[in-house]
Amino acid sequence: MNAFPFSENDPIVYAAPPPKSSDVVIIGGGIIGITTALYLAQHNQSVTVLEKGRVAAEQSSRNWGWIRKQGRDEDELPIMIEAARLWPQLAQECGEEIGLRQTGVTYLASSDKEMAEFEAFMQIAAVHDLDTRILNPGDVSKQIKNMTGTFKGAMITPSDMRAEPSLAVPALARLARSKGVRIIENCAARMLDIAAGRTAGVWSEQGHIATSAVVLAGGAWSSLFLRKHDITIPQLSVKATVAATQPMPEFHDGAAVEKHIAFRRRLDGGYTLAPAGSHRLYLGPDAFRHAAKYFPALRADPLGTRYAFRAPPGYPDGWTTPRDWTPDVPGPFEKMRVLNPAPDVSDLKSIAHGFQRLFPQAGEVRFQKCWAGMIDIMPDTVPIVDWVPTHPGLLVATGMSGHGFGIGPGMGRVISNLILGNETGYNLHRFRFSRFTDGSAIRLGTSL
Repeated sequence: MNAFPFSENDPIVYAAPPPKSSDVVIIGGGIIGITTALYLAQHNQSVTVLEKGRVAAEQSSRNWGWIRKQGRDEDELPIMIEAARLWPQLAQECGEEIGLRQTGVTYLASSDKEMAEFEAFMQIAAVHDLDTRILNPGDVSKQIKNMTGTFKGAMITPSDMRAEPSLAVPALARLARSKGVRIIENCAARMLDIAAGRTAGVWSEQGHIATSAVVLAGGAWSSLFLRKHDITIPQLSVKATVAATQPMPEFHDGAAVEKHIAFRRRLDGGYTLAPAGSHRLYLGPDAFRHAAKYFPALRADPLGTRYAFRAPPGYPDGWTTPRDWTPDVPGPFEKMRVLNPAPDVSDLKSIAHGFQRLFPQAGEVRFQKCWAGMIDIMPDTVPIVDWVPTHPGLLVATGMSGHGFGIGPGMGRVISNLILGNETGYNLHRFRFSRFTDGSAIRLGTSL
């Protein structure tokens, strides 16, 4: 069985030295950082992307590969609708096969409670004119043929898509580079340079870059970077296990999920499998510091999170991970170029058995790759996308809570407009930086 393909041992593709100055510096070479850079470049901005390891080597290539409007939080949904429109344009502009297919997303229901949740989302879908519809048990059998199990029904959005994250984000990076974006791999951002009370640059491990605008899109590492600057956000990260099967006959050409397992057809003829709604949280200093803010989410889904007391050394919320450093010495981001957690063996066994249970004709499920990723989450499961009030010139775009890949192009365009001072066309109040400190009650995202 092969491990995940991206690691810090991969050749450095983007090795250009950093410029002396840049209109915008983006910290993080994942889907959010790369798409933001791409849209800024279209407005003739000089953009530098600093990636401590390799482009897309962390969660941006480790996700399920779903591009879905279905089940989205209502405040995210308008941006997701734009992302769904942008994905085919970007795929065509890349000129590369990224596995983009409009094959729909299906949620399967085993209980009346799940069906009621689907019906509730249908009201949101109607407002936004989605093609989402409810399926009865007979429709489910027609939609996914030869699947065993008894289901109350399902919800499907036929216009939703799938793609291969490990192909798509590197392809978008190549497109951005062709538009003039300077991407520098193996170059961690160590600290911000603050002068006269506002952002004046970034200290990287390869030197100083003068800039008046910084986008922090560091995924699981964002909170650690901010804490160095006395900025606190209640972001944590959870580990999720995923596997890719060897090629097998096609049982379903789209993406689907039931209460135990999620699956998606892959470009290579296999399936991407993952446990549904199950992840592991390593309990570190931030987990205890922000525990109260996560109580509403824990009450809503008490069995979805499993706990481990100690993260492996060097993880963002590890007990021994440094919280203080200076710009002239290596920091924690250089000590772990690629956050590459080991998949949980119990999860791998569970999803193999689960897929075989749904499709017994598949026979023994054999994996060709397995991996895990650390998903950056927020207490309300929607991201922060906002300027930091205390640090003019710093915009934070993090906590995508497992939704970043699909919504990436839409968020990239929103963030680029924020940087340019343009109207975004969306109400971003829900994603404000201050919502965890302004006395607002935590409102859980409605995403399913």
